[in-house]
Amino acid sequence: MSFATPSLIDAARSVLIVVDIQERLCPVMTDPRGVLFNGARLVRGARRLGVPVVVTEQYPKGLGPTMHDILSELGDGASSAVIEKTHFSAAAEPLVRQHLESLGRRQAVICGIEAHVCVTQTAIDLRAAGWEVFVVSDACSSRRPESLTAALTRFPAAGVVPVITEMVLFEWLADKNNDGFKDIMSLVR
Repeated sequence: MSFATPSLIDAARSVLIVVDIQERLCPVMTDPRGVLFNGARLVRGARRLGVPVVVTEQYPKGLGPTMHDILSELGDGASSAVIEKTHFSAAAEPLVRQHLESLGRRQAVICGIEAHVCVTQTAIDLRAAGWEVFVVSDACSSRRPESLTAALTRFPAAGVVPVITEMVLFEWLADKNNDGFKDIMSLVR
């Protein structure tokens, strides 16, 4: 399957997907603080710049709800949704897929855990469906460092682009004259 070369991340065309950053899962990751810090910055930046946010929870009865650091950034805006899933790939979960399609956007910016399972499967499924997909490496983790490395190594062959938090924020911002410039700068200082 052939895909177009990914473009810059555009706030008007993208959606932030936060995958399974949950209470019983996050603390056992290699870098839980990095996932929470960068994940929260992404959510805050997305909300400030009008990028819809979709948060998934893998079997919350067993793994608990999304971490407070992420939930507190969602606010009560209509542009965010928390959706329970059982599929490892959020893109394979009917409610998630329906919600994503209803947004009318075709760029996915993905962060979360575990990088080599749910994040990878979500990214590859969305890419196969024709989306431009960017995975935020410094906002992802797995229980073992080599699992994150394996995921990041696999992405380019699947047409998925690894990025970091500041790349996403500045590409969403696009211009110093953007009304959100000062708010985004406060996230990167």
